[in-house]
Amino acid sequence: MPQPDTDEQFAIVVVRSGGIAGLSKQWRAEPDPERAPHWRELVESCPWDAPPIVPTGADRYQWRIEVQRGDTAVHQARLSDQQVEGPWRSLIDEVRRATGQDRPSGRNS
Repeated sequence: MPQPDTDEQFAIVVVRSGGIAGLSKQWRAEPDPERAPHWRELVESCPWDAPPIVPTGADRYQWRIEVQRGDTAVHQARLSDQQVEGPWRSLIDEVRRATGQDRPSGRNS
């Protein structure tokens, strides 16, 4: 898939759904041009083409992560709660921090 151009704005959308209540929560970050290289590094470190893992256990969260340029999705991933680690966790946490909603320590919420 194409990468966001170096001089073009892009956005990262993270949606978490499921859990005991089955509710959805969405976060969206639109990096400032001066922070774009940092965000691109986070995006490029994620294994976008990795095969999905079948979730195990009831009431687990499901995650959808999308990188958008304009109205076009240039990257999309659907992850089980167990997959949200390493570069995925870094990207999700950064999006949440950018919207002022850090995750509590030690939890995938």
